[in-house]
Amino acid sequence: MTPLARINTYRRKLTKGLTKNIGKNQFLKPDSNPKKILVIRPNHRLGNTILITPLIAEISKQFPDSKIDLFVKGTVAKAVFENAPNVDQFLCLPKKHFKELFQYFKTWFQLSFKKYDLVINTNKGSSSGRLATTVARAPFKFYGEIKNNPYAHLPDYEHFAKFSIYNFWEYLEQSGKKITQKNIPLLALNLTETEIETGKTKLNQIIANPEKPTIALFTFATGAKCYSEEWWNSLYADMLVEFKDYNIVEILPVENVSQIQFKAPTYYSKDIREITAFMANTQLFIGADSGMMHLSTSSGTTTIGLFHITDPSRYEPYGNKNCSLNTNDFSQKAIIQEIKNRL
Repeated sequence: MTPLARINTYRRKLTKGLTKNIGKNQFLKPDSNPKKILVIRPNHRLGNTILITPLIAEISKQFPDSKIDLFVKGTVAKAVFENAPNVDQFLCLPKKHFKELFQYFKTWFQLSFKKYDLVINTNKGSSSGRLATTVARAPFKFYGEIKNNPYAHLPDYEHFAKFSIYNFWEYLEQSGKKITQKNIPLLALNLTETEIETGKTKLNQIIANPEKPTIALFTFATGAKCYSEEWWNSLYADMLVEFKDYNIVEILPVENVSQIQFKAPTYYSKDIREITAFMANTQLFIGADSGMMHLSTSSGTTTIGLFHITDPSRYEPYGNKNCSLNTNDFSQKAIIQEIKNRL
């Protein structure tokens, strides 16, 4: 571990200890209709950012005339929420704040001066999130969790995309607001027709037969979530036999590596929205738990998430025909059958 990484680890432990007990929910008045809302999620990871798209959609549904600012880390949120109708401005902490201290303190300074009607922290365990909620100027604040929440008995309560919505509903209900329709929104990037058509063009440029439907693979993932080359090569060989009526393509990570040695036609881009539009033109996506998996879910294509380290109950793709497979319990033969079932 580098000295900078050690400092960052100590910083996180310190701030978590200092902030774990700060903040108390300040509930809306029954007749409140907040126009200016701040949503806080200071995390730079793509997957974590996509997982708050349902919350933003639900806030927009409950307060359709509101404008939503986002307090985030890095710039990925700008691409994710580019077409979100109620999202207005972004307060972006630098991804590596030790290297950009001026921008880091400038963003906190901006936060302390802006006025909002309501502030919502999306992650109860984020020390930066709790601190930002405290610093932000607003008469009503929600720190991300309601203790003894009656929704906690639901089997999907702990899912990272749903937890914040279940607690947001309870916050509103304890504020005296009646919620008539309780449907968890799906992950979505709100792609335009033009973007989807561009994705189709990109797909057609690499496949041999545009008349065939396409299965997309993402063979990479960070750290221990990444399956071995042997594992992926075995699955890919079986898929070539079982799915002769489909194109099979590989979506490459930003690192431009392939666990199947580039044997399939490959697609590479650093444009998050273009990648999502490409996925939207495929019939099925299969890949390990990753930001790409969440991108696929948000594209609307059927998504199979592969899990063997992380907890599916917190991260699994949901909605449509999406599912997660715990590969500690699933053989590759069973995975092939599940792909057939989803197709």
